Amino acid sequence: MTDLPYRVAPEISPFPSGSAALSDDSIEALEQADKRHLWKPFTQMAGYIAGRPLVIQDACGNWLRDVQGRPYLDGVSSLWVNLHGHNHPRIVAALKEQLDRLDHATLLGPTNVPATMLAARLVQIAPGDLTRVFYSDSGSTAVEIAVKMAYQYFAQHRDPAERARNVFVSMTNGYHGDTLGSVSVGGIDLFHQVYAPLLFETLKAPAPDPYHVAFGQSVDEHEDACLTELARRLDAHAGRVAALVMEPLMQGAAGMLAHSPRYLAAAAKLARDAGALLILDEVATGFGRTGTMFACEQAGVEPDLLCLAKGISGGVLPLAATLATEEIHDGFLGEHNEYRTFFHGHSYTGNPLACTAGLASLAVFREEDVLARVQDRIAQLAARLETLAEHRHVGDIRRHGLMTGIEVVRDRSTGAPFDASLRVGARVVERALDHGVLIRPLGDVVVLMPPLSITPDELDLLTGVVLHCIDEVTAELAS
Repeated sequence: MTDLPYRVAPEISPFPSGSAALSDDSIEALEQADKRHLWKPFTQMAGYIAGRPLVIQDACGNWLRDVQGRPYLDGVSSLWVNLHGHNHPRIVAALKEQLDRLDHATLLGPTNVPATMLAARLVQIAPGDLTRVFYSDSGSTAVEIAVKMAYQYFAQHRDPAERARNVFVSMTNGYHGDTLGSVSVGGIDLFHQVYAPLLFETLKAPAPDPYHVAFGQSVDEHEDACLTELARRLDAHAGRVAALVMEPLMQGAAGMLAHSPRYLAAAAKLARDAGALLILDEVATGFGRTGTMFACEQAGVEPDLLCLAKGISGGVLPLAATLATEEIHDGFLGEHNEYRTFFHGHSYTGNPLACTAGLASLAVFREEDVLARVQDRIAQLAARLETLAEHRHVGDIRRHGLMTGIEVVRDRSTGAPFDASLRVGARVVERALDHGVLIRPLGDVVVLMPPLSITPDELDLLTGVVLHCIDEVTAELAS
């Protein structure tokens, strides 16, 4: 077997020695309540109920601990949200202070201090000429809002010729959330096909996927072919396309499918040349995940609408934002009886606690020089992945910054996958738990998305365990 040296999880976890376990009776009661009453997202409950749940009780730094006192390195940032480690003292202190002042007040009419201050900070760090911030509570709603804004912007345009723009172009394999609007611009049949009768029609352009679609061919040639198809769709609906919707650099939920900054820049130019708006979904890629604050910076691309969530609060509280240009915002201005208002809102829009967490997270970026520090971890990860890439059952490794997908295959020479019924990705993830590492698969793609605060020892643990578990699981299947 191939292996990387790594320490055992308890040796480097920040939790004090000694068990923090609940009593056996308390654990049993929690597990039964979980199975009887919770309906888990993206989970086949028949299989889940037959197993034993992992019940998390507390967290510290980049670690979680379950009710039995076992520590786990959070290798996927609690579904890609945590940036600076759990319970970061800077964020915790800000939340405690804010909770003594104001817990919530509606943004429909009044405003509040944290929401206003965070909006100003987001505009300062955002790429391009984004000047307006519309808050919501999740990545799905951030995209839903952007789609509705783009549609209404053109539907009520002062220029009658622009009112014909009601077509959206998005990418195959795209994932933008689970509300009906965001599903409509998504492109993962496994998630979305059942809802097809409820969705509005969109045009799908082929997203780059050289490993699965053009195995063994030139990546640049494949991306150029995808750009040609995108141009054809835009040309076929000239004057009617409202927006191009895409995830920059990495399609996360599709299995970490990566494209180059060159492709992103060219796709953005095609949209601009067609007179369409550019909606970038940086829910997963934003806030340092790819090595820059926003992924689109690496291509010099400036969107008209930018969708943010997940890491926006440091991974502490639900928060999302849709950033828009002043031109789009001004398209909704008018007299009361013109009814040009954007009729959309959420009860917890601009929640002061969530916005306070967002402000504190951005302060951590400045005070700890996070983006500079994370470059060392990116280089370390790239070096560790070189060893993983040599494994005979690792077909492809796709990475931007710390966002990584490791595709486990039956035959590396041809890219032939394992039979889906074998659940190879799930088996690797389940085995990693035995070593104190919490990760998550996307099919047979093992996803790594550690917090930006991961330490060198923790990163060695993460990559070492993943390699060891891939080795073990594939060897067992071979025998």
